[in-house]
Amino acid sequence: MNLPPKAIGAAAFAVAACVSILAAIWAAHAIENRSLRAVQGALGAGGYAWAEATVDGLQVTLTGTAPTESMRFRALSAAGAVVDARRITDAMDVVDPSALGAPEFTLEILRNGDGISLIGLVPSEDAHQEIVERLGDLAGGGQITDMLETSEHPEPEGWQDAVDFGLRAMETLPRSKISVTATRIGVMAISDSAAEKARIEADLKRRVPAGTALNLDISAPRPVIAPFTLRFVVDADGARFDACSANNERARDRIIAAATKAGVAGKVACTIGLGVPSPDWADAASMGIAAAAELGDAVITYSDADVSLVAGSGVSPDLFDKVVGELESNLPEVYSLHAAMSQQEAAATPDKGIVEFVAILKEERKVELRGRLPDELVREAVESFARSRFGSASVYAATRLDPGLPRGWSIRALAAIEALARLDTGQVSVRADRVRITGTTSDPQARDDIARILSDKLGEAQGIEIAVSYVPVETPEVTLPSAEECVEGINAALAQHKIEFEPGSARIAPSANKTLDTIADLLRDCADAPIEVAGHTDSQGGEDMNLNLSKARAQSVVQALMARRILTGNLTATGYGETMPIASNDTEEGREQNRRIEFRLLTIAEDGTVVPMAQAPGPDTPRPKPRPETAGAAQEPNSE
Repeated sequence: MNLPPKAIGAAAFAVAACVSILAAIWAAHAIENRSLRAVQGALGAGGYAWAEATVDGLQVTLTGTAPTESMRFRALSAAGAVVDARRITDAMDVVDPSALGAPEFTLEILRNGDGISLIGLVPSEDAHQEIVERLGDLAGGGQITDMLETSEHPEPEGWQDAVDFGLRAMETLPRSKISVTATRIGVMAISDSAAEKARIEADLKRRVPAGTALNLDISAPRPVIAPFTLRFVVDADGARFDACSANNERARDRIIAAATKAGVAGKVACTIGLGVPSPDWADAASMGIAAAAELGDAVITYSDADVSLVAGSGVSPDLFDKVVGELESNLPEVYSLHAAMSQQEAAATPDKGIVEFVAILKEERKVELRGRLPDELVREAVESFARSRFGSASVYAATRLDPGLPRGWSIRALAAIEALARLDTGQVSVRADRVRITGTTSDPQARDDIARILSDKLGEAQGIEIAVSYVPVETPEVTLPSAEECVEGINAALAQHKIEFEPGSARIAPSANKTLDTIADLLRDCADAPIEVAGHTDSQGGEDMNLNLSKARAQSVVQALMARRILTGNLTATGYGETMPIASNDTEEGREQNRRIEFRLLTIAEDGTVVPMAQAPGPDTPRPKPRPETAGAAQEPNSE
């Protein structure tokens, strides 16, 4: 059937319309997808993952929550760079600054000599300036590299106490790094010796604020041990070290393990130091310890690479030869072994008695020298050496001359005195076949030092007996004065000589320097006590002028203490003007009493404010007197 022309035209028009609609829809989707991909790519490349883009036709809408206003603007600019900015609708939010928590405040202080570096984030610019000022004197004219930043947020609880502790610690640690937060303090430092390390650690642990974690990393350089000595003894009393040295922790552990296997009981001390003659020290020492243990009665001594093995007189010669042969064959090449069997001590002859030289060290470092010396020259040398070690007035000499003494007697006598000087009390005796030293010491390294001295001076083949006991000294606990005692001591110093000022000025008079020195010494042990430095004037002059003058004078005192290297973070300068007189302003004597500086202890009131601590008045406490009504008519232009 043939369609009429009108129907055909209508159908063609309908088909064209459908095709046009489909083409328009496809084109719109293509434009939207291209715009969306371009905007998302720009946001991703810029790091704006928090922003989201949606497209409706040609219109692009940005949503999301920006961390800051500047980040929102940057995201908007990034999108505008790839599509027409007029097509972009900004629907982004910005995080409410009040909803953000305060940042973590940190302070890092690095000191190397006079140079100091600061880095971190502190609560305010005032706190920043206070830290820099307090470190200014500490730098001693050296450079302070200040990289601190500030953030105007309330300081967290414990922050100021932690900072004060860190700054005080920095005073005593010229090579250190101190890290401070409100809850944690880290101290890394280098000390000059193990004893100083222990003192620093004890002092810091005692002063750390309550509730603050303290992490200490104090290192001390290893001592130089010369000669590098180890002396191991096996006898009827058991196995023990007279001296022990190692070049590192691993070597120390190996030596101690060998000694434990040989029969040493309890805790073993072995000094780690520099000066080892060979990297094979632990191997050589372990072999020697095992050899002495196998003999059952022997002394083995290492003095650098020289090794001496002396077996007891009761040791079987066959066993001695076997052990010495094995040890000599297996010692590292650098070590040389000298082995010998000890002989029974010769009995005293009726005409000469026991031939020996004896030095006795009594309490208060008094020394008696007795026994035999070969000639007058040696006697003078021995007595002079003893006086150099113990003092001229502390040496009593009662020696006799014997020209028939063995060769090397003078060297033994001098070495014996040098070893005796390491003791607190004791005795050393020198005989032809051995040197024996006994006594007590408060130095844990004394046994090692004595063994090192005797083996170095006498040689490895000499018989050496060391019976020294370590008796630690009970160190009394250092008790710092209480806050109340600090303030009482300061005010007692002021009662002796008040701090005076030039008339009508806040300039401190030179006569007050001695008093300020005394106060500074007292404040060194009171760095944690909150103290008010209160300034007072008489009633001469205007009230406002007197108030300002008293405040300026109090501040001058604080600055003078700071100049004396006192940390003043715990001091508060306050001016009271003429409001708190302690005497009548009608007389010159009374006005002189009213012009004063007082130190008062502060405390925290129930409402959280800092107020002077209430103190009960004593019977001699001056009572404030009311100001006469006529005083106002007799005002002078300036207060002194």
